[in-house]
Amino acid sequence: MGKTYDTVVVGAGVFGAWTAWHLLRAGQRVLLVDKYGPASARASSGGETRVIRMAYGPDEIYTRMAQQSLPAWTDFFARIGNPALFRQTGVLWLAAADDAAAAQSVAVLTRNGIRHEVLDHDMLLRRYPQIAVPPGGWGLLEPESGGLFARRAVQALVEDNLRAGAELRIAAVEAPVGDTHLADIRTDSGEAIRADRFVFACGPWLGSVLPDVLGGRIFPTRQEVFYFGTAGDRRFCPPDLPIWLDFGLGYYGIPDIDGRGFKVARDAHGEAFDPDTLERLPTPMRIAHAREFLARRFPTLAEAPLLSSEVCQYENTWNGDFVIDRHPAFDNVWIAGGGSGHGFKHGPAVGAYLVARMLQDAPAEPRFSIATKHGVQQRAVH
Repeated sequence: MGKTYDTVVVGAGVFGAWTAWHLLRAGQRVLLVDKYGPASARASSGGETRVIRMAYGPDEIYTRMAQQSLPAWTDFFARIGNPALFRQTGVLWLAAADDAAAAQSVAVLTRNGIRHEVLDHDMLLRRYPQIAVPPGGWGLLEPESGGLFARRAVQALVEDNLRAGAELRIAAVEAPVGDTHLADIRTDSGEAIRADRFVFACGPWLGSVLPDVLGGRIFPTRQEVFYFGTAGDRRFCPPDLPIWLDFGLGYYGIPDIDGRGFKVARDAHGEAFDPDTLERLPTPMRIAHAREFLARRFPTLAEAPLLSSEVCQYENTWNGDFVIDRHPAFDNVWIAGGGSGHGFKHGPAVGAYLVARMLQDAPAEPRFSIATKHGVQQRAVH
């Protein structure tokens, strides 16, 4: 009989890696299993950068999770000697005059003691003249928020887990089979891996690995990200420009950091996407759409050269809420996912919540339950 672990975590992305991190500090023997390796180019945790911000409109649960996660990220980066994996650029929400979610965010940030500034139309124009601001437009700035270097951060976290005693296996995992209690999982090579409990945190593969539970309730969608050249114009680099969000026009972006280029990404769901087989080439239509947005919001960059692109995927639930719950058929199997689009920042809080649920029977958050997940897309969390 092979080795038995306390917990096997399937998926070495941001949710799985932070879950393993918390399990290790609880004294668990942990194995991480990932199909392609931590933060691979196919993973939702791949890619160069992700945003960490606190403003979530009325969805205060995510504000509090981000507030918990930011110091966990920065403490981890400091401990491993790489604090530059977080950049405190600030995050600016570009709001329309009647933006109810932005207005609700102001109240939530105030209630939770999160530093912020409200910039009216004229203040926004004076501070950031490189941004086109329509009549009535205003801004909500979080000066202490910023960007995470996603791929490198997850890979550093997995390396830290290995130093702490975790093991890593590169393998695909088959759907679990059994009744009530799962004894082992099988890899595509036929190997059986035994454990006391299992966590499935495999992002866009959740629906295919757990078809009876999440088939048709996890939506992997194609998302295109573009990096435009700024020709060294400091107005589009930090500290002159923060990370920005424009939910009204459906885009967000990151200023030119380290000469990478001005990142522009559409936040609306793209087409259905298979992370295993589909090629990741940008489309002329999406490039043109991004340029149209630049012409409206950052007109100086409307004709800027496209330096590079990424094609990644979201793996949202129907409304954007996470799914973090026990498997309905197995008493020792747990699920964590549905985070793409806004989940990366919350990795530390997701791992802490799931481990508290597993090991301490901590109270459940109803919004994260499988029962609340439907088979239609109607995004409500941004």
